[in-house]
Amino acid sequence: MTRGGQAHYSALAIRTALTLRAVFRLALRQTEGLIGSILQLLGLDLAVPDHSTPSRRAETLEVPKPCPSSRGPVHLLVDSTGLRLCGPGEWLIEKHGTRRRRSWRKLHIGVDAETGQILASALTPHAIEDGTQVEPLLDHIPGPLASFVGDGAYDQSGIYGTVTQHHPAAEVIVPPRATAVPSNMAEGTPSDRDQHLQSIAKHGRMGWLKRSGYTRRALVETAISRLKRVIGDARRSRTDGRRATEVAIAISALNRMLELGRPEPVRVA
Repeated sequence: MTRGGQAHYSALAIRTALTLRAVFRLALRQTEGLIGSILQLLGLDLAVPDHSTPSRRAETLEVPKPCPSSRGPVHLLVDSTGLRLCGPGEWLIEKHGTRRRRSWRKLHIGVDAETGQILASALTPHAIEDGTQVEPLLDHIPGPLASFVGDGAYDQSGIYGTVTQHHPAAEVIVPPRATAVPSNMAEGTPSDRDQHLQSIAKHGRMGWLKRSGYTRRALVETAISRLKRVIGDARRSRTDGRRATEVAIAISALNRMLELGRPEPVRVA
């Protein structure tokens, strides 16, 4: 085997290189040097992928999908956040400043409330509405769903139908808008949304938050914060295919960290 593009590297080797890049926030040239140093310390005579090889292979690289580790049906928490795109002149922007508008992508994620793992993700242009990504996120969930929890942006009739179509037994927990009114079927066969409205009318919105389990949605915001603090809030790749791989690699690394150890908060007072 030779260095550079002439060598054939397995998908595992490419994923390892991209994982090191994501975790340590390195450029691809720096990642190449890091891998070479590690192999040298280990006394291994192995070829080091040239920095252009992971970049090129990332366009079509398949990253294993996360598998739920919950003991039962998943309580799925969904939300979205913005990610910056770092272009070739980003260092000039940081050094000299500019009034040019930054480019963004929106990351939609689905988190397992029990384990904190990110089970589903979708990267879209920033103008894409959150509700349009519910079905792609549900397609990534292989097992049964106990509940679907989202903020007010998901208060749409189509979303209730989409969740029911994929998981008929799943409960949809989304706060109705302040101007929401019950449907015509509320008296006889109330839908999940009708039941939420009835609970709010009886116990108040704060009472509904506690009774419905909506307060668990804070865990998806924690997952987003963890992603941005550990991995970063910017994507370095130049094409949509490579950006999607970069996000999948970052999520896989973050889930692996949670498997190795997760803090357990204990109330002391």
